[in-house]
Amino acid sequence: MILFMDSYSDILGSLGRRARALRILRDLRQGEIASRARLSPGTVLRFEQSGRASIENVLRIATVLGAEDAFQKLFELPKYRTLDEALARP
Repeated sequence: MILFMDSYSDILGSLGRRARALRILRDLRQGEIASRARLSPGTVLRFEQSGRASIENVLRIATVLGAEDAFQKLFELPKYRTLDEALARP
């Protein structure tokens, strides 16, 4: 699957919107997220608006929101390398 810059922007924007929705669901203000994550309020605002932030800052925000488990699956190795290997195992 090839992603183009528009796709990256779409994915990042969606990520920021989902973080905002989760923050609101958790009844937290941007300032509270920033304080707990030890980030500037501007960083949280920019992330919610554009999805753009360093991976460390995204992890900090995710941790405050209780969504850090998703990071454990990022770049997870597949169980099998080939279909033949998958079929050969019980």
